[in-house]
Amino acid sequence: MKKAPEFNLRDQNGKSHKLSDYLGKWILLYFYPKDSTPGCTQEACAIRNSWSEFKKLNCVVFGVSADSEKSHKKFEEKHDLPFTLLVDEDREVIRACSVEKEKSMFGKKYMGISRESFLIDQEGKIVKHYEKVKPAIHAEEVLKDLAEMQN
Repeated sequence: MKKAPEFNLRDQNGKSHKLSDYLGKWILLYFYPKDSTPGCTQEACAIRNSWSEFKKLNCVVFGVSADSEKSHKKFEEKHDLPFTLLVDEDREVIRACSVEKEKSMFGKKYMGISRESFLIDQEGKIVKHYEKVKPAIHAEEVLKDLAEMQN
């Protein structure tokens, strides 16, 4: 198992979070392309709707994108999100986790954030990499894996 990259990123409220501060807890580190877009909203709301289950399984959730603190705050408030959104405007963690990929829209190629997640155990090791995340079912998929790993 690979160790998750250490990070120190601000959240939607300007508070700093370091991965090492969360040792002893499970972490879902999920990357998404952009605040308030349909797929990203669907994924965030599915996690929100399962929030009590994540808490029962001692799992902290961090959503990461390159959007600003202000954008994250708006997204959090509009959808009443109970988890932390991390700001990675420099794409430092996005690149460290290799989730910046070439995409194309209307025939134009560009570098964008891939919808991928990492489940990290209490020791900071990546125990599962979700490469092709389906927003509608991702929360239940992660909860199922968490429950199995904790038994």
